[in-house]
Amino acid sequence: MPVSSARAAAFEILLRVEREDSYAAELLHSAPLAKLSSRDHGLATELVMGVLRWQSLLDQRLSAASSQKIERLDDEVLAALRLGVYQLQFLSRVPARAAIFESVELVKAARKRSAASFVNAVLRKMAEPGAEDVFADICKSSGAISLAEHAAHPQWLVARWTERYGLEAARQICAHDQTVPDIAIYIHGDRSNDRRSRDHQSEAELAEAGVQLAPGRLLSAARSVLAGDVTGTPAYREGRISIQDEASQLVGLLARGGELILDCCAAPGSKTALLARRNPRAKVFATELHPHRARLLQSLSRLPNVRVIAADARHLPFAHAFDRILADVPCSGTGTLARNPEIKWRLKPEDLHDLQSRQVAILKSALAQLARGGRLVYSTCSMEREENEAVVEAALEGTAEFRVADCKGELEQLQQSGEMSWNDIASLLAGPYLRTIPGVHPCDGFFAAVIERR
Repeated sequence: MPVSSARAAAFEILLRVEREDSYAAELLHSAPLAKLSSRDHGLATELVMGVLRWQSLLDQRLSAASSQKIERLDDEVLAALRLGVYQLQFLSRVPARAAIFESVELVKAARKRSAASFVNAVLRKMAEPGAEDVFADICKSSGAISLAEHAAHPQWLVARWTERYGLEAARQICAHDQTVPDIAIYIHGDRSNDRRSRDHQSEAELAEAGVQLAPGRLLSAARSVLAGDVTGTPAYREGRISIQDEASQLVGLLARGGELILDCCAAPGSKTALLARRNPRAKVFATELHPHRARLLQSLSRLPNVRVIAADARHLPFAHAFDRILADVPCSGTGTLARNPEIKWRLKPEDLHDLQSRQVAILKSALAQLARGGRLVYSTCSMEREENEAVVEAALEGTAEFRVADCKGELEQLQQSGEMSWNDIASLLAGPYLRTIPGVHPCDGFFAAVIERR
């Protein structure tokens, strides 16, 4: 009996994530998986993301049941074991015999037949029902060490969050990272009465396509997808809606206004599209260095006021200055671990300093392109100070030409105009900066600084 398509796809993706530093979310939406039925694609997604979210906990349990050290196992054997134990202990709807049989068959298909009996023995040993409530263990964790163990996070990362945000916030961050995140969309357009009418039209169109929505919790133009496939609708294909986390949407709104706008690290393009549609009379320039990421900007060609340029954000090629600049820089992504759980197993403390040097260079380059009286928004989806406040401080050190504006005023304006539906503005602030915390807020973790040129 052949291995199911969903498990075979999950197995191959986990191997690529391990060996090639690929991102699971991109592989799950790649062309080869388009042939899967919606049911199989859903199971493959559940298996891949579940294994990656709980990897250290799965490995801990496998180590206790295995006669061999798991770090010495071949990649194929370990991937099959992780898939098996995740199904046995986290997916009650999957029969134990199916989980065990297919993990054994995956090993055989990967030409590791000699390990088949070992995989079978380990998984049978772990097949007892009644796994404990892992989220209850997270809530009961008494410190960073136990929290990291129960929540399947690196200890060094949890220790940082505990020190900076407190133990309770760290628990909320970790619990959020271990859940399937909401899918948020942004309905494009201006804020006129006609816009509201188009919002209702778009929602009605999505409802007819079987997409169930709930109101956004941060922003009035945002919606949370409860059920259905947004990507199969005309509204998505025509760019009238975008899939975009609400914190990411909020960062884009901070950069609104102006006649010349630059998005200097534009891929995948959701913030660029937001800026272009919200500022239809502005010229919006989007730059991206790497070809594989620049390809993600192809959908922007439908917008008449957007121009995509291949450029290194550290050496921007423009002779003119911009009224508004968005510098949403490459970062560690620790605010998006619910969507990209593999990041936490790759990231090392020393990586933060390497990222910081690149981020400072990008911010300085972008500031040099900012017109007098203009506004630059520096942002990351990182929870780490090295990539956030420290970058702003380093870039502005020794100059009086720029000032950090207080985000409180910007958020109050968005609230007064009806753009923001979140009432507790104070919780979104860390000094003059925007700071969203996963689990504390209903979104990814983002940081933003608004910098003005005098």
